[in-house]
Amino acid sequence: MRHQRSPFWQNEIGLPFDHTQPIRRGYKQHRHDLCGSVLKINQVYEPLPDNPPSGYLELLIARDGLIAPQPMADPEGNRVVLVPRGMYGIERIGIRLGVRDVAAHRRFYMEALGLPQGEANTPDGALTFLAGDTVLIVAPAADAPHDAAFEGKGWRYITFQVFEVDREHAHVLAHGGREARAPVTLGTTARISMVRDPDGNWIELSQRASLTGSLEPAHS
Repeated sequence: MRHQRSPFWQNEIGLPFDHTQPIRRGYKQHRHDLCGSVLKINQVYEPLPDNPPSGYLELLIARDGLIAPQPMADPEGNRVVLVPRGMYGIERIGIRLGVRDVAAHRRFYMEALGLPQGEANTPDGALTFLAGDTVLIVAPAADAPHDAAFEGKGWRYITFQVFEVDREHAHVLAHGGREARAPVTLGTTARISMVRDPDGNWIELSQRASLTGSLEPAHS
């Protein structure tokens, strides 16, 4: 997500604040614990371009004790839905994505990213894919972008943690993904890259030293 910091996520959604990570001058990232994943709220001090929304539509968070979904929005209009645990197969979090071509995204997620297809029943011709215990809900949308921009308000990218970012980056490109940013090492913290799906939505591949122990590029 790219927007200014808000107490909404801590006070109304109940996500524990982890820390603020400076990215560069005028750009900070406020990180929250999202049921074992990380919600990144990027605070920028220069005006953001008024780009159309990406295909990432909403964040779904499983909660005990609910009998129906509870749609909400933060002060900037970013959509989040609290859902009964198990809905669409979600035990922790889900991400709903609107796309122009579900079949093209099915090939991309299964072949380029190696995600298995889920078995949960979904409305409107949507498919689900399982990224660990995160459920991606891919649904047809007439207004889905054809070349989603990285800069702008709202949900803008998702992150996959990998063990060897160079190898995974090359695999994605060999299976239909587009390169957005080649792998680069960020100090001693992580080695990351950016790729794009068939609609241009941005995906970060992240090899974090705290998880992998090394940031050295893999050699074939």
